[in-house]
Amino acid sequence: MKMILLIHAGATWALIGLIWTIQQVHYPLFAFIGTDAFPAYEVAHVNRILLLVFPLMLVELLTAIYLTVSPPANIPSLIFWTGLTLVIFIWLATVFINLPQHNRLVTNFDSTTHQALVTTNWLRTLLWTIRGGLMGWVLWQLLEL
Repeated sequence: MKMILLIHAGATWALIGLIWTIQQVHYPLFAFIGTDAFPAYEVAHVNRILLLVFPLMLVELLTAIYLTVSPPANIPSLIFWTGLTLVIFIWLATVFINLPQHNRLVTNFDSTTHQALVTTNWLRTLLWTIRGGLMGWVLWQLLEL
């Protein structure tokens, strides 16, 4: 149980660091690539970021399910249900909002799509940040016991 909780917290916090870097640094810099080079850059970005993000997101999802089904003693199960719900919303936002925007950017740089990507990515940034706070609270509670 402790190992699953630590793996879960580690995956969540790694994703928080990653999403804030993407939100504040990486996505805004897309506008500086240049329209001729952008499609190749976008394809490379998607291919490389998936290698980093997908395993972490999968670990986070699977451990969130486990912790929801078998929560640690003395921690309200609502915390883990809330965390799992946030993970599901993150996955839905990724699949139905962010990936289609990336797919449009693969063909050519479009400033409207780029701005929409930057703006809508705040949803995932916020949801992951809330998840990190929840996990911090859980670990704090367990350290207090």
